[in-house]
Amino acid sequence: MMNITISDLRASLLKYLKTAQNGEQINVTSKGISLATLTPPIPLRNEAKAKLKKLAKTAVIHDIVSPQ
Repeated sequence: MMNITISDLRASLLKYLKTAQNGEQINVTSKGISLATLTPPIPLRNEAKAKLKKLAKTAVIHDIVSPQ
C-alpha cells in the first residue's frame, strides 16, 4: 500500500486516481494520521453476475401463464 500526504494528493490527484484504478491501494495521511484509503474500483458487473448465479441455484421456475 502506498502512503501519500494530503498535499501530494491535491497536487497530483489525477495521477493517484489512475494509480488506484490500476489496482494499487493508496493511504492518504495528514500529519501522520490516516485520513482515507483510495482503492481500486469494485467490478460491479462481476459482483452482479455472482449474485445472480447464487440466486439461480435457489430459484424455482413455474409456468405463470397457465392456471394450476
